[in-house]
Amino acid sequence: MSDKHLPPVLVTRRLAPGVTERLAPSCDVTLHDDVRPMERAALLAAVHGRAAVITTLDDVVDDEFLDAAGPSLRIVANHAVGTHNIDLAACAARGVPVSNTPGVLTAATADMAWALLLAATRRLGEGERLLRSGQPWAWAPTFLLGTELAGAPLGILGMGRIGQAVARRAAGFDMPVSYHNRTRLPAALEGDSRWLPLDELLAGSAVLVVTCPLSAGTRHLLDAGRLALLPAGAVVVSMTAGVVDELALAAALESGALSAAAVDNFEHEPAVPAELLAQERAVLAPHLGSATVRTRQAMGGLAVDNVLAVLAGGAPLTPVTAG
Repeated sequence: MSDKHLPPVLVTRRLAPGVTERLAPSCDVTLHDDVRPMERAALLAAVHGRAAVITTLDDVVDDEFLDAAGPSLRIVANHAVGTHNIDLAACAARGVPVSNTPGVLTAATADMAWALLLAATRRLGEGERLLRSGQPWAWAPTFLLGTELAGAPLGILGMGRIGQAVARRAAGFDMPVSYHNRTRLPAALEGDSRWLPLDELLAGSAVLVVTCPLSAGTRHLLDAGRLALLPAGAVVVSMTAGVVDELALAAALESGALSAAAVDNFEHEPAVPAELLAQERAVLAPHLGSATVRTRQAMGGLAVDNVLAVLAGGAPLTPVTAG
């Protein structure tokens, strides 16, 4: 039973166990208790009159959403690090703060990047598909030969928290690390890695891991022309949707310019281009970067903490601003 004396909060998706319950003592919670996102019409109807909304990346927060919510809306807490689903300028114009969930998913996402990289270079996906198909097979000296990582130059596009965690894990493989950011890191964070201009980074990276956020400036940043700058036989791991042109990536695999690739986020999820699905040397994961129980509980908990902080009269703990 709802309590009309408590601030009404909408949670647009089923969250990890124990997360939503933390809102119950101080909020009147409406939960869309489903693993699937809300249909747009249902979302616009449900958001009306809410004081806070916990959104996921499938929920587009724009002028239409804000109009439907009305002046009661005090915070949009995004259950993600990225905020490309949110019109930050529109929220700022209406005085509605936006928060995200940085930091708490760093380790899990970096681990996933390495899992994908190892799967791609050692051809684990191909091997498992072969076994499950029931086709006859036999060990041979030339059977499913992969690529070793030890000593290979690693390039990281996007040296934020996740990129830095990827770089730290590279030490175990004796891989020299270079990176590209719009701005160079302070020496204390840079460590043994070195900053390079983007095109120079690509030309020297036997392995490229993409962790930069999606924005207007990074969408399809790695198009066919830029992918062609990578050394012959390079490997690309993409942890961010939309930065790598997926059709160009498939074409580079088809031509043999790249030896392997792995993708965890797709530009038009849940759709995956047929051209990419057809590539045996592509390892494709359904957006699993932060998918551990502990990490998803931490993400949900941080979203809840942001809501509670604002409803108590304070500021978001992890605010996101336009620009």
